Amino acid sequence: MIVLITGATAGFGKATAQLFASKGFDLIITGRRTQRLNDLKKEIESMHKVNVIALDFDIRNFSQVERAINELPDSFKKIELLVNNAGLAVGMSSIHDGLIDDWERMVDTNVKGLLYMTRIVSPLMIQQKRGHIINVGSIAGKEVYPNGNVYCATKFAVDALNRGMRMDLVQHGIKVSSINPGMAETEFSVVRFKGDEERAKNVYKGLQPLTAEDIAETIYWMYSRPAHVNINELVIMPTRQASSTVSVRE
Repeated sequence: MIVLITGATAGFGKATAQLFASKGFDLIITGRRTQRLNDLKKEIESMHKVNVIALDFDIRNFSQVERAINELPDSFKKIELLVNNAGLAVGMSSIHDGLIDDWERMVDTNVKGLLYMTRIVSPLMIQQKRGHIINVGSIAGKEVYPNGNVYCATKFAVDALNRGMRMDLVQHGIKVSSINPGMAETEFSVVRFKGDEERAKNVYKGLQPLTAEDIAETIYWMYSRPAHVNINELVIMPTRQASSTVSVRE
């Protein structure tokens, strides 16, 4: 069984790769941080009897996506699960103060990158008449919050694409699911605040957020349901978070 995970160099992607490897799955892991990607490949292969291909490319560039997947060995094109995990939030500006570069990074990664990966991988699944695509969304794709504008818009797009993809692919026996986390302490806020680690820590201050391992375990559970069962979408939150704007802190 081959599992392809985008954005595997940290956070949800890395934890998901480690968990699936522990279950005996061969992996294709992707990312743009070459050293981290290669370190993860070595770590997994040394701990588990699985094969790992590390692909260093930018999912925002369709020609790179196409080349990377097309050049896989035939045995690794039999992809059973695609986890569209790569994504990011950048900045928290009001719409009238927004930085165009931030907007483009989010739209190109969160929406177009997901589309590019799905466009190339889904025909391989159609050929084998089975497969599962799990899209990593966000509570930001269910509720809008102040200064979340463009990031929320990209995750609302993921929500819509998840539904549309399921309609298009159901006739081919392919499952499509989404997982939509609330607050989870990974590198997410550090990236959003452009390296300001102190500000990032304050996001989770006073409550216990989700971990990358929580999300990885849930992704595995979604994938491991019987063949006749599909988890269309799942929202997962810390116990002390009720919505994107309501939480209880000590």
